[in-house]
Amino acid sequence: MTETELHLPPARAWVGPLLLLGGGMLIGLAPIGLRMGLDDLGPQAIAFWRYVLAIPFLFALLILIERRMPKRLNKYIVLAGTFFALDIALWHWGLTLTTVANATFIVNLGNICVGFAAWLILKEKPKPIWFVAVLVAVTGAAFLSLGGETGGKSDIRGDLLALGAAVLVSGYMLCSKMARGKLGAMDVIFWLTVVEACVAFFIVLASGENFFPATLSGFAAPAFLALAAQIGGQGLIIAGLGRTPAAVAGIVVLIQPVVAAAISWQMFDEPLSPIQGGGAALILFGIWLSQGSAREKRKSRQSKSSQKPATEPT
Repeated sequence: MTETELHLPPARAWVGPLLLLGGGMLIGLAPIGLRMGLDDLGPQAIAFWRYVLAIPFLFALLILIERRMPKRLNKYIVLAGTFFALDIALWHWGLTLTTVANATFIVNLGNICVGFAAWLILKEKPKPIWFVAVLVAVTGAAFLSLGGETGGKSDIRGDLLALGAAVLVSGYMLCSKMARGKLGAMDVIFWLTVVEACVAFFIVLASGENFFPATLSGFAAPAFLALAAQIGGQGLIIAGLGRTPAAVAGIVVLIQPVVAAAISWQMFDEPLSPIQGGGAALILFGIWLSQGSAREKRKSRQSKSSQKPATEPT
C-alpha cells in the first residue's frame, strides 16, 4: 500500500462500492434487453452480438482516454471471460424458461460465493459484519424470488440452468478481481469482451441458432445490451472490483435482482407481492451493512497512519 493511498480522503473509500452499485443497476437491465430481442434472435446469438457490438466502442474509449493500445491480456482475463460467457449462455437459456426474478436471484448466489472463495484463495478474510450482511441480503433475495404469486412462469429447468450460471459467475468475479491486480479497468473490460465474444461464437454454433436477425431492427436489443450491460454495467463492475474487497463487491452487485424485478413488474406482467417488496428492501439493507467492513478498514488505515513516526518521509 502506498503512502498516497493511506492518506486518501474518507470519501474516496466509497468510490469502489458506488461503481459496483451503478454497474449492478445497469446489469439489472440485461434480462429486460434479452426478452426484448427474443422475437428476432435466439438467446445465445443475442449474447454474442452484445459482446461484438461493444468491442469497437471499448477500443475507441481506450484510445481516446488512455491514448494507447490495449496492454497484453493475461490468463486471469481468459479465465474470467470464459466463465462469464458460459455464465451468460446458461442464464440467457434459463431466462427463457423461468421468471426474471428467479433467474437473476439464483445466478447472483454466485456473487455471494465469491466472498468465501476470495477468503480461501486471495486471503481476503471478511469482517464479521459481512456474514450478517450476507444473511440479510440472501434472505431478501429469497423473498424477492419466492414471494410472488403462485402459477407464475417459473420452471425448474430454468432454475437449474441459473444455478449452473451461479457457479460460473463466482469464478468470473474471482478471476476478474485477480486480473484487476495486474491491469487497469479499461484494459480488463476490453479484453474480457474480446474473450467473451470468441467463446460466445462457438456457443452459437453449438446451439444451432441463426447468427443474424431477419431485419436490421433485430440488432436493437443486442445494441442496447452492449451499451447498457456490457460497456456500462460490466465496465463499472470491473472498475469497482479494483477498489473493493471481493466479498463486499459480491453483496453490492445484488442490486441486480431488485432492478430486474422492478422493471419486469411493468414490462412482463410479473408483479411484486408485498413479500417480494420486503425482500427488495432487505437486499438494500444488506448492501448497506456490507459497507461496515469497509468502514472498519478505513478506520484501521487512519489509525496506522496516525501512528507513523514523525521523521518518516512523506
